[in-house]
Amino acid sequence: MTSDSEPFLRVPGDKHEQVFFVVRHRVRAGAREAYERWLRHIMQVAAKFPGHLGVQIVRPPAGRQEYVMAVRFQSQEDAARWHRSADREALIAQLENLLDSDEQIDIVSGIDYWFTPPSGIIPPRWKQLLATTAVIWPLTVLISVLLAPLQEALPRPLPGWLLQGLNILTVVALATYLVMPRWTRLLAKWLYRR
Repeated sequence: MTSDSEPFLRVPGDKHEQVFFVVRHRVRAGAREAYERWLRHIMQVAAKFPGHLGVQIVRPPAGRQEYVMAVRFQSQEDAARWHRSADREALIAQLENLLDSDEQIDIVSGIDYWFTPPSGIIPPRWKQLLATTAVIWPLTVLISVLLAPLQEALPRPLPGWLLQGLNILTVVALATYLVMPRWTRLLAKWLYRR
């Protein structure tokens, strides 16, 4: 049930950028309780690895068997270290009688993870548009208000294009690293409902 390191070869962007190590497991009927115990254990082990920043679990709805586990790491190197570790290999070996198929692994970063769908369900674009607008609009207003005193305190005001660029950079950074991952988790039932 192990997999090679190929996902790390496909990751675009800076190798020092935060990444999500996303694993999908299809659990056999009747093995859910044993899998949940295994899941609690692997989460404790992963948390001790350098660069580990947290984990999100999407449990299957009634009648489905696919779990999605997204482990966030500080960098691609940290995620690769976890992926190739002897600890992880030993834990994956314990899954042999618990899964219906091999695990699926994706490595995504930044904006790519905003709408990475659980269980292969892609939210309609209109829902993505509304969810993103609901974050970007208030952040843009808030950051503009917060940057105004900074602009006034400067001996010479920044050019409009530079101030706007600083505003956009701040909004995108906040959305990517702080707000959108939490927001899409909060809206998950609505986003992925068919």
